[in-house]
Amino acid sequence: MNFIKYPDADMMMMDVANVLADDLAEALHAKDRVTFAVPGGTTPGPIFDALSAVDLPWERVNVMLTDERWVPEGHERSNTALIKARLITNRAVGARFLPFYAPSEQPEDVLSDVEAALFAAMPVDVALLGMGADMHTASLFPDSNGLTAALADDAPILVPVRKPELPDVRVSLSARVLNSAMRKHLVIKGDDKKAALIAAGDLPVEKAPIKSVLSGADVHWNRG
Repeated sequence: MNFIKYPDADMMMMDVANVLADDLAEALHAKDRVTFAVPGGTTPGPIFDALSAVDLPWERVNVMLTDERWVPEGHERSNTALIKARLITNRAVGARFLPFYAPSEQPEDVLSDVEAALFAAMPVDVALLGMGADMHTASLFPDSNGLTAALADDAPILVPVRKPELPDVRVSLSARVLNSAMRKHLVIKGDDKKAALIAAGDLPVEKAPIKSVLSGADVHWNRG
């Protein structure tokens, strides 16, 4: 893990966007098509705004979320619409988005079909990650139903995750898939997130799932 501290949030977001662009460009030199996994939420929005303006052969880039709520794209809690509006736009409009959701009440009913569409896009070449104060990343939440399967060495590509306090079922890339990304970047803000990251070092991975993806990762931090 390489920890990088920034004096302000704007500088961090621009620097991360530039680093991601460089990583994607390097991967595109080696492969015909590359896969870029990104988090939802509003925090990475400025990174996506800057990255979408970069001149890359975006038509050769697969974009997928690190995790998604099991809701249709038009739902207010879906991350897909946000990614399309802030990343797959401008010069990046030609990128190919790979969805995790398919119309079904429960993900288990169709997850094999969703995974089949993702199989050819593996492995992830570049991953942008976030972390909660509870030390979760993607939808790998401590004490959640599905975490054990997601942390397994032979985990599938996608794992359904449930927790009573979450309003929606989540579908997450497994720790195996996330950790095998060629380049990993974790972006966090605030003293609470830094403290959580430090505390994770003394906890089992089941209590601090972020530990499962930190090997070789660059951690970008600003006090916020």
